[in-house]
Amino acid sequence: MSTNPLEAAEVELVLAARSADLGGGMSVLRALPQARRRMVGPFVFLDQMGPVDFAAGGASDVRMHPHIGLSTVTYLFEGEGLHRDTVGSVQRILPGDVNWMTAGRGIAHSEHISHAAGTPGGRMLGIQIWVALPKAVEETAPTFVHHAASTLPEFGDGGARIRLVAGSLFGERSPVKTHSELFYADVALEPGAVLGLTAEHEERAAYVVDGSVELSTGTLQAGSLAVFQRGAEVCLRASEGARVLLLGGEPMDGPRHIWWNFVSSSKERIEQAKEDWRAQRFGRIEGETEFIPLPGTPPPPVNYP
Repeated sequence: MSTNPLEAAEVELVLAARSADLGGGMSVLRALPQARRRMVGPFVFLDQMGPVDFAAGGASDVRMHPHIGLSTVTYLFEGEGLHRDTVGSVQRILPGDVNWMTAGRGIAHSEHISHAAGTPGGRMLGIQIWVALPKAVEETAPTFVHHAASTLPEFGDGGARIRLVAGSLFGERSPVKTHSELFYADVALEPGAVLGLTAEHEERAAYVVDGSVELSTGTLQAGSLAVFQRGAEVCLRASEGARVLLLGGEPMDGPRHIWWNFVSSSKERIEQAKEDWRAQRFGRIEGETEFIPLPGTPPPPVNYP
């Protein structure tokens, strides 16, 4: 039995995001997956990047690394990034934009994250989420799509501003193509704002990026993910203002195995992906030679003169 007072009424459980080191000078807060909850709808992974204060010229680089069986979704609140991948994409991302990369049968990419260009320094804050692919399209061809912030639905009233990143919510639909029914929204709540979340999707969660929100059973603090009971009416109240992500969707068509950057319904497929990355069969990014080796791979031998 849980001793968390929030885990009652409309809240099934609360997960505190944990620090994870990505290397290259970047650490994140990871809310999913955890032992108590592996997925919410098709969402299998949620990382908060930052906030990080960069000095002039400062940046974090995530070297080339592979994925299978998922879509990665990058969304920034502050700063900017540069995405490159093995299907030839080179894309700058600014706050409010969406980079949606579908790995399918296999893709590799790199990420350069910094403060806004042309400034002497500044903050970076963003989210990267992984969306598992349905079994029928796990081996689809890899693709990359960019959506500017101006193309996303933005709506709300009563002190709540909602930008619909992907899927459908509150009668609106994002132009971002998805492979399953889901919703992913960025919500800014002014002090005193109240937002109701209906049960239109079977699995639902809220992650607090900044500030805090009041639920009927208590306060959800920044860095916490609340997973809601199926069918429950949910009311979020922000006494002092907050930034919240709402996400969820229909349950996946079976469990998913996650190992490093690989997601699949098949353990054997993940083993094959390991071998493919060891042999560098994911393709190349033009102009880049550095990559993140497979975890547990011995370093290359050193040849002394």
